[in-house]
Formats: sequence, structure tokens, C-alpha cells
Amino acid sequence: MNWYFVAAAVLVFLTGLTHTVFGERMIFRRMRAAGFIPTNGGQSLREYQVRIVWATWHMVTLMAWCFAAILAWLALPAQAGLAGSMITRSFIAAMLASSATVGIGTKGKHLGWLALLATAVLTARGACL
Repeated sequence: MNWYFVAAAVLVFLTGLTHTVFGERMIFRRMRAAGFIPTNGGQSLREYQVRIVWATWHMVTLMAWCFAAILAWLALPAQAGLAGSMITRSFIAAMLASSATVGIGTKGKHLGWLALLATAVLTARGACL
């Protein structure tokens, strides 16, 4: 069992869950006039823009959970030969780029960049086994 991949899978799953929960509580709750999907963008956003921002927000969470599932699968002993594969290298690159984007975009104030960086580091360490 590749425990670095397991730790990375858990971390990226929790990051996705946190992303969804806090997004709903801190952002979309204020934009919801009625119903499940928020539609009130105030004077800045039209309804269709609010809907696509909401959908994209949660799409990131779904992708994070898919990444977690792939990492959990890669952690299995039967997949040991894939540890340094294109799959893991692509994942590491995506997490590093995402970490940099969030870190630069928020001037380091949004702690998501740390979780993304930690996921990349754990995956890179697991790829070296």
C-alpha cells in the first residue's frame, strides 16, 4: 500500500468537501433568492452568470473527488508499477499549478493553496517509491 497516495487522496477529498461547504455557506447562500441553484448576482452578475459560477464551483469539488478516487486506486499494491506514471506526473503538475494559481490570486490569504501544495508533495513522494 502506498500510504503517501492514501494521504494525498484523503487530503484532496477533504479539500473538495471543504471547498463545497464553505462556498455554499460564505458565497452562494447570499446569492440564493429561492430554490437550490443561486440566481441573484446583484448588480454585478446576471442570473446565467451566477448559475455558471455555481456549477463551476461545484465541478471543482467533483474533480477533486475523482482525483481522490484515482489516488486511492493508485495506492493499491497491484498498481505499484504506476507510481511514477504519466497519471501521477499529470496530477502533480495540476496540483502545483492549482496551488500557484490560488496562492498568487489570493496573495496567499486563501489556505487552499497549502492543501493543494501538500497534495502535490505527498503524491510526488509516493511516486518515488
